[in-house]
Amino acid sequence: MEIKQVLQKYEQALNEGDPDAVLALYGSDPVFMPQHAPAMVGREAVRKAYEQVFASIRLAIRFEVFEVEVLGDQAWARTSSAGRTTVLANGQLLDEGNNELFVFRREGGEWRIHRYLFASNRPARP
Repeated sequence: MEIKQVLQKYEQALNEGDPDAVLALYGSDPVFMPQHAPAMVGREAVRKAYEQVFASIRLAIRFEVFEVEVLGDQAWARTSSAGRTTVLANGQLLDEGNNELFVFRREGGEWRIHRYLFASNRPARP
């Protein structure tokens, strides 16, 4: 699976709120670095983080890929995402927008997310 395909599958898994599908795209030793939270290190921590996310919000986002660079069995991609977030507790709709950096590693012949960092590109809400 090529890197852009991995990103498309990641977008789909996020929009479906499917932690199993998300985790299937990560490698054996992942690190997930969400904004305003400590880094989640290892598969179990990453799984728990996505389970918490999907228990509190529903996403409807699209990724735009700006750059992909492959360096042997490692690669990185710079993306942004935009769309809407629904807060499940109260149904509030929020505009969503982030800048992202993905680091990939080839494992067993397949590209897997090795490191993932994102930060909002939208102004802080009052």
